[in-house]
Amino acid sequence: MNLQQLRYIFEVARSGLNVSEAAAALHTSQPGVSKQIRLLEEELGVDVFVRQGKRLTAVTDPGREVLKIAERLLRDLDNLRSVGQEFGAGESGTLTLATTHTQARYVLPPIIGEFMKRHPNVRVSLRQGSPTQVCEYVLAGEADIAIATEAIGEQNELVMLPCYQWNRCVIARPDHPILKAQPLTLEVIAKYPIVTYDFAFTGRSQINKAFAARGLTPNVALTAIDADIIKTYVALGLGIGIVAYMAFDPAADKGLRAVDAAHLFESATTRLGIRRNAWLRGYAYTFIELFAPHLTRKMVQSALAGEEGSDPGL
Repeated sequence: MNLQQLRYIFEVARSGLNVSEAAAALHTSQPGVSKQIRLLEEELGVDVFVRQGKRLTAVTDPGREVLKIAERLLRDLDNLRSVGQEFGAGESGTLTLATTHTQARYVLPPIIGEFMKRHPNVRVSLRQGSPTQVCEYVLAGEADIAIATEAIGEQNELVMLPCYQWNRCVIARPDHPILKAQPLTLEVIAKYPIVTYDFAFTGRSQINKAFAARGLTPNVALTAIDADIIKTYVALGLGIGIVAYMAFDPAADKGLRAVDAAHLFESATTRLGIRRNAWLRGYAYTFIELFAPHLTRKMVQSALAGEEGSDPGL
């Protein structure tokens, strides 16, 4: 048994049992992966995968346990490498952040700017996607930290660290009648075509929940994955927009007006997601404190270790 075999079964499982895809990700051949998996199964005395001809169709019951242990061992190996880099490479390295467009565009620029001043030899890499995707990047070891609002709370393998709360505004062209609504209500909003986030993004579930609680069906005419696109279509007169308030800039968005809608929707919480028991480089803690000053290094380490009373709250 060797670490290479554990990597092979882990990658095959992660690739949806597609051996060809796993082999490509591992930069090796499909027959080589299949052979090593067979050798591991023979040594363990159990099948990790169910086979139908040459195809893998499922993970066996003992295979699920083997995969859990393999994943734990591989993550500990990554942590060992990180320890070596921390004490051997000094202040050089890469911090990979997986996040959504809204965070990357409107929240992170000043924080990353300050981070790079403090750590000029550290390269920052941004990976954007839906909240579910950014969580998957971290779980797969392709990113160090996930930053998102939705989906992080659904991942048991991630430690969730609440950072800040935010709410939404309604945006419209300057001549739109909704800007004169006193008070602004969900009933008024429901009268007009709405341009807002795709369901998987940026607190969309709270928007749906608010309308449903009042027995209303919003007229969602168009959805998009980021606020810039939403603002573009609102400016064209295709409807009113519902966006995160942080995404509206009066100086930049001169062709639009915004009305605070915090009284209509439940606040959303942006969180950091980090793999449980992960070893973070020292500069990662600098970034975390810049992003959420209440998350001290000691607090984050306690949360990662699963210590009692380590929930940072807000």
